[in-house]
Amino acid sequence: MAERGFNPPGLVFPVSAVILDRIDDYRRVLETYSRRLLPLMRWRPTDRGNVAVLNETADFYRYFDATPQAEFLFECVARAIDVDLPSETAFLRRYDSFKAQVKGMVDMPDRVLDLLCRFLRQNGGKLSKRARENEFAALTDDEAVRIEAIYADV
Repeated sequence: MAERGFNPPGLVFPVSAVILDRIDDYRRVLETYSRRLLPLMRWRPTDRGNVAVLNETADFYRYFDATPQAEFLFECVARAIDVDLPSETAFLRRYDSFKAQVKGMVDMPDRVLDLLCRFLRQNGGKLSKRARENEFAALTDDEAVRIEAIYADV
């Protein structure tokens, strides 16, 4: 899509993430056409886990109706635009705000800050006792409480 100019330069369009999330639907829509062709094709497995087609199949694909595949792709693009991109943008805005506020309070490397955010996210916004005693032992009780409050607010 980028090569054909469908999205702005430098923007990675996450349609493949939507397809991966809907992988069973993706397989079904591909099989709507290919399943009917299987009895007409001669093939053998390759050593690399793929298949080698042994007969001529170009006519099967020259003028086939790709409506179901195009509709599926449209649904995936629409979800990427309407749901996934806004959600990811909002998450990044919140993360940047969290990071800036914590850095304004405590000096820590980005990798530790990333870990802190992941721990908070996994534990409902609270640092576990284990995390406080290990990865974040350098934080005071007051700093930990303030960081949890920042996370909750953001």
